[in-house]
Formats: sequence, structure tokens, C-alpha cells
Amino acid sequence: MDDSSASYIHMVQHLIEKCMIFHMTKEECMEALSKHANIKPVITSTVWKELEKENKEFFEAYSKSKNDEDRMSEAETSEMIQKMISESSSKNSKD
Repeated sequence: MDDSSASYIHMVQHLIEKCMIFHMTKEECMEALSKHANIKPVITSTVWKELEKENKEFFEAYSKSKNDEDRMSEAETSEMIQKMISESSSKNSKD
């Protein structure tokens, strides 16, 4: 895998982690990243599955702990993802 592929996967992982902070399900994360970051759902799903393999206990606890009251609105989700993308882009341009 070349550096750009590794960097892209790392960015997707970072965005998934941010989605998880806001208690999004895998499906919600796939939809949000597809809509707001132009990341294909199959990419998000693949990275999510790899994270699940590496962190089985965490994901079991995560799936049990999600609470609907903690979810963000569509507008908040869009704003948060756009901010993460711009922060990621500025970090990558400094590397």
C-alpha cells in the first residue's frame, strides 16, 4: 500500500472515530461520510470492520451503550464532518 492509500485509510479511521464520539451507528456513519465527505460506504464499512476486529471488546460495549438522546442533528453532523475534513486537509498539507 502506498503512502496516499495509507493516509486515506487513516483519515477514514479518524472520521469513523469522530462519528463514534457522537454515538453514530455503523450505518449512520457510512451515510454521513458518503454524503458529507464523498467516502464510499464500502470503504467506511471495510475500515469499520477492521476496527471491530482489532477492538472487539470496545465495539461490543459501544453497541450496548449508544443512546438516542446523544445523537446529533443532520445539520450538526454535516458541520462536524466538514470541520474534520478541513482540519485533516490542513494537517496533511503540513506533512
